[in-house]
Amino acid sequence: MIEEQVRDTLNWAGNYEYRASAIEHPTSLADLQRAVSGSTRVRALGSRHSFNDIADTPGTLVSLDVLDPAVGIDEAALTVTVGAGVRYGVLAGHLQRRGFALHNLASLPHISIGGAVATATHGSGNANGNLATAVVGLEIVTASGDVLAVAEGDDGFDGMVVGLGALGVVHRVTLRIEPTFEVRQDVFLDVPWDAVLADYDAATSSAYSVSLFTDWSGDTIGQAWLKSRVDSDSPAPSSFYGGKAADRAYHPVPGVAADHCTQQLGVPGPWSDRLAHFRLAFTPSNGEELQSEYLVGREHAVAAIQAMRSLAPRISPLLQVSEVRSMAADGLWLSNNYGRDGIGLHFTWKPLQPEVEALLPELEAALAPFAARPHWGKLFAADAAQLAPLYPRFEDFRTLARRLDPEGKFRNDFLDRTVFGTTA
Repeated sequence: MIEEQVRDTLNWAGNYEYRASAIEHPTSLADLQRAVSGSTRVRALGSRHSFNDIADTPGTLVSLDVLDPAVGIDEAALTVTVGAGVRYGVLAGHLQRRGFALHNLASLPHISIGGAVATATHGSGNANGNLATAVVGLEIVTASGDVLAVAEGDDGFDGMVVGLGALGVVHRVTLRIEPTFEVRQDVFLDVPWDAVLADYDAATSSAYSVSLFTDWSGDTIGQAWLKSRVDSDSPAPSSFYGGKAADRAYHPVPGVAADHCTQQLGVPGPWSDRLAHFRLAFTPSNGEELQSEYLVGREHAVAAIQAMRSLAPRISPLLQVSEVRSMAADGLWLSNNYGRDGIGLHFTWKPLQPEVEALLPELEAALAPFAARPHWGKLFAADAAQLAPLYPRFEDFRTLARRLDPEGKFRNDFLDRTVFGTTA
């Protein structure tokens, strides 16, 4: 067991300082079990890419970063089992070398599998579920230190996948995989909003994954990133709703060099080097940003986008860039896409936390008519009373958490505020 005292330990963005007394880095499953069973309060710490206090605890943080990743591929079942602390980009490279793929990646390949799954983090694509939808099995170290192995179809499994760290420390994850495929990435500039909003579903179906980058002001979308599977019957995109095809590589944030971005300009390459926006070998920024995201049902896409455009004078001065993506419905209880196809309205803010936090209630009020669900790992203002009506299985999740963790060992301020607070 490697123990690290927590002094000036910050998250990736540098906007949150962890308050735990220590961080432990178990080197074996037995070490992890001892760390969990021997603590009165404990939380798992992933890649520190959350922007709020979801991963913190007044007790001990446990990082799985030095555990053996033990990647095991079952070619017959088309699954891979891997340590929850492994980063998606590392697993993607391993799978690609073996001829396999995941269905999607988030914009950053640097994030840990356990943390991304637990918060329903996603990529894009009308037919693509978030990253958690690939999960078919979990091994969880529970409050007693025992290992609970669960699989798709087991009672409560759909509540355990997007678990917010409230049920235990996820040790290993089994994911659905498929044969490898190639992707090309094309960028289009200054796309008219009116053209896209006239048939939003068609626009976002134009490629395997579509991302729209905007500052919400003006009549055009700054950049549209289309990731197209080369093995698809659909032709490669030569145009996109009146936008101009880029003749050089672009970074999503205007004026920033594209050195850290994945290959563009329609050059085909492995999924592992195209589905993420940024390359694993580089940190995409110095963390000098904040993030929020709200997900609404796709039937509200146009109205929600228009609501954000109407708030441009309030949003744009605090914004680096926004990204609009789509994702498919799922049945995971606390997934932002539970029961509905959706779109994500993502905000990469300047590092101005007081100003951003002051704006969030106004932004959430504007999106409230569309039952917007905030991304669990990013900045938002809503509490349990506001969140509970948005999730049909919210109370079922609370019951499950109390059953698996009756003493509240995995509880923290974030969970007390957003999940276990008063909902009436």
